[in-house]
Amino acid sequence: MANKQKILIVDDDNNIAELVSLYLTKECFDTLIVNDGEEALRNYDSYKPSLILLDLMLPGIDGYQVCREIRAKSQTPIIMLSAKGEIFDKVLGLELGADDYMEKPFDSKELVARVKAVLRRTQVVKPQEVQTDVKCVEYPDLIINQTNYSVYYYGESVEMPPKELELLYFLASSPNQVFTREQLLDHIWGYEYIGDTRTVDVHIKRLREKIKDHEVWRLSTVWGIGYKFEVK
Repeated sequence: MANKQKILIVDDDNNIAELVSLYLTKECFDTLIVNDGEEALRNYDSYKPSLILLDLMLPGIDGYQVCREIRAKSQTPIIMLSAKGEIFDKVLGLELGADDYMEKPFDSKELVARVKAVLRRTQVVKPQEVQTDVKCVEYPDLIINQTNYSVYYYGESVEMPPKELELLYFLASSPNQVFTREQLLDHIWGYEYIGDTRTVDVHIKRLREKIKDHEVWRLSTVWGIGYKFEVK
């Protein structure tokens, strides 16, 4: 029997946490509830979660700082939960490395659907599995492999969250084709994700910080439309 995927639920409202845990347990997930940021960081290494549901307004260390510390050592998927619905708060959360952002109050069934969607996108193929269809694109000084989720830039491995890599791979696999923000949001985040198109802008910005323009290729903005992977 396959091991259950583990969800670390970080929320100081135990009623909400217990409800979320109930829904996830019914879907055959294993859950662990913690009520503050310090406890989340203490339990992270021992519990080894498949995904973290992270409330932002926590006593002591807030959710933003927890996200920073987790991202400094791991790419474990993070879905932020918050009563803050301002675009600034969402963008900040995504810039810190969150994979999704949900406003409170939320529908528990939608939360479960998003958990499943994020886990599908971030699932890494196990070494013993036979891979017959390798998704990999290569350009001078750049290799993007979506099969094993790796990026090599000038021969050096570049760490990036799954959605950044998927966005880069999608653009690079269709050189010089222009995609609107809506098309990219739909393809990378899927129909389960109800987000703002600025999410795409945030991820493009983060990619440009890691992958600089090359003399042969670059990530280009097509003003008023969207983005493309431009190849000369």
